[in-house]
Amino acid sequence: MERYFSDKKVIFVFIMPAFILFTAVLLLPICYSVYASLCEWNGITAPVFIGVKNYVTLFTKDDVMRIALKNSLFFAVFSVVAQQIIGLFMASILMNIRRGRNVFKNIYYLPCVLSSAALGLLFSFFFNPKMGLNQVLSLLGVKGPLWLMDIKGFLPLPIWVIAFVATWQYMGSTMLLYMAAISGIPATVYEAAYIDGASKPAAFFRITLPLVRPMTKITISLTLIGSLKFFDLVYNMTLGGPNKKTNVLAVFLYDQGFKYFKYGYASAISVVLLALCLFVTLMTNKVISTENYEY
Repeated sequence: MERYFSDKKVIFVFIMPAFILFTAVLLLPICYSVYASLCEWNGITAPVFIGVKNYVTLFTKDDVMRIALKNSLFFAVFSVVAQQIIGLFMASILMNIRRGRNVFKNIYYLPCVLSSAALGLLFSFFFNPKMGLNQVLSLLGVKGPLWLMDIKGFLPLPIWVIAFVATWQYMGSTMLLYMAAISGIPATVYEAAYIDGASKPAAFFRITLPLVRPMTKITISLTLIGSLKFFDLVYNMTLGGPNKKTNVLAVFLYDQGFKYFKYGYASAISVVLLALCLFVTLMTNKVISTENYEY
């Protein structure tokens, strides 16, 4: 058996189906999107090549693009910071309890498996000024703000609301990844530290944090890419409004392609989004060390 699997021809035969699927489903559409981004195209008539005009318009004349890019970058930064801190904190707590660990783990992870579209619709009602949270606050004599309609400030209130909802939904995924990383640390390492007089906080900062660093790279990469692709929550909670102030790149792309039928312009946005995802992934791999630890 080893002789067959060491044969390059056998390896090629096994890899070829996956490579063909990858090329047909991912690589070819990406290449065609790059071409379409250089054209003016409404999806019906033949594409008309216009060069980099779509990109020039995007970055010099389109104010909504600036808003969408700013909001997407905010979601990326906020999601990374919040999910890393909360996810690692919750993972550390759950790994130090025995009774009820699985129950709490399932509870915290449950929002991850729920539909983002359904949650977006649910929270749009929850933060509606005429129902939901504001009704509870009114019973206490407090006038609630316009959670999803206040557009004042550089980062309006609806952006913060959506960011907190997204963190609540996806925090469980980061927590599980960190739990897996912590469970791989030998108990003898902690036992030796406790014998030497280390406290639990000291063990966390001196042992847990350094040894889960490889997992940190994975969680940050997944969080960054996921946050840059936010669509369901934003679209179902605010539709990108009011006044386009909560637009993100994915919602902006959808509007241009499926509302205004500017497929060439939408393709340019998709290429920018793809390039941004690749950039943050490469930077994450470069910044975070991936040393292998030997126990």
